[in-house]
Amino acid sequence: MHRLLIIPVFALALAACEREKPVPAPTAVATAEPAPVTAAPPVGLQDVVESQPGYMVGITFPKSATRYPGLAADIKAYADAARAELVAAAQGRGGDGGAADLYDLSLTFTDVMETPDVVAVSADGSSYTGGAHGKPLLERFVWLPRQNRRLTAERLVPDAKNWKPLSDLVREQLHTALSQRLDADELTPEERAEVARSAGRMIDQGTTPNATSFRQFEPVPGPGGKLAGLKFVFPPYQVGPYSDGVQSVQLPASALLPLIAAEYRDLFATK
Repeated sequence: MHRLLIIPVFALALAACEREKPVPAPTAVATAEPAPVTAAPPVGLQDVVESQPGYMVGITFPKSATRYPGLAADIKAYADAARAELVAAAQGRGGDGGAADLYDLSLTFTDVMETPDVVAVSADGSSYTGGAHGKPLLERFVWLPRQNRRLTAERLVPDAKNWKPLSDLVREQLHTALSQRLDADELTPEERAEVARSAGRMIDQGTTPNATSFRQFEPVPGPGGKLAGLKFVFPPYQVGPYSDGVQSVQLPASALLPLIAAEYRDLFATK
């Protein structure tokens, strides 16, 4: 009789212990928090005036770029690369070189436009490392502050088929300018025909319908801070001989809007 009573009492005690056992806390679920967005560190742009026995360097930076660290970084990288190339050439020739063939780098960055939507800087200069004349330096930086990135030709015209009509418009203007220059020169018919053939061939080769041919461009300011169009810039040798210098072609917004990416059309004036 006592054994029968012990078993139920033991079961009740065991149940009471189970009720008093602490319930483990729920395991915390790790959640991935977004990485903090940190602004790009400021980039110092100090004008350079450097004179060494074998070379000279002069670089002038724009004032606006310091307000946009990403743009300043791109500009500094371009200037540093140009200087490094000149210094390497000067060191590689051996000796200090004479005063007559002093290697020289001259590079000027100029503010073209600054609005809340578009900031543009031009870079022009030359690097002399021997020969008849220096190597032209030309670069255009178009920065979009709201997107914090550079507007490149690939982004401007992402659809490859749209480069053909754009190229046709540019070629037409370049060939017209060539014809006008030839009209101003006193050439025999034979000389004119030969120059027209060779220069025309350079124009066609330098305006191949792709982003590489049109990578250098700058905005044309329009009303209300919008863009009236774009000016495509070509360094010597791309669409003409060195003697023709830098050439450019300006296309209005009306011609560009059907060809460029939809996300950039709001940057242009529509009237």
